[in-house]
Amino acid sequence: MTHFNKSFGLKAITLTAALSLTAGLAFAGDSNVSSSQILDALKPKPITRGLSVGPQADPTAQAKEATFLNSVRNRQTRSLSMGERDQIAELASTKPNIDLEIQFDYNSADIAKTSVASVQALGKALSDPSLKGSTFVVAGHTDAIGTEEYNQGLSERRADTIKKYLVQNYGLNGSDLVTVGYGKTKLKDAANGADPINRRVQVVNMDTKTASK
Repeated sequence: MTHFNKSFGLKAITLTAALSLTAGLAFAGDSNVSSSQILDALKPKPITRGLSVGPQADPTAQAKEATFLNSVRNRQTRSLSMGERDQIAELASTKPNIDLEIQFDYNSADIAKTSVASVQALGKALSDPSLKGSTFVVAGHTDAIGTEEYNQGLSERRADTIKKYLVQNYGLNGSDLVTVGYGKTKLKDAANGADPINRRVQVVNMDTKTASK
């Protein structure tokens, strides 16, 4: 994701899985997050029949969102324009999140052995039948150390690594995983650009279905 202080052998990132603005759960730094915890954060939130919760969905806006997502499916991560990346970020900003700490080998897009279990937990959650048919955006982010060009490329490669692992090991449809990289342009803690909290991969569930009670 970025050039880090060379005293670090492994680089931490955060996996953020999102679904509803009020459902975010923080597990950053916890390497023992279970697939059930991830799944609970990703499941559509139930509403009571006959009651309106929050603003009603706009069919026109939903159609535009679906059209846009279809336009970026199966695209190479590095092929996305800045405008497309910004549009994805705008959509993702309305979703809540769960933060999972993931380690990559130094200056590499290879998942560290110590973090394989966390990625496996994510894979189990995303392959659960309750999330079947959902589209997920896998977005890579880096900290502020290093050049923009390098960080952009590394964030894209790490997002691609997560997608490849999920497809190869859990049979997820690659067309349902849209990858994008942001380098150091969208820091989680802008006041502390070198903070490891900025090194993350954000996984956003773009599905708009809501469960009913």
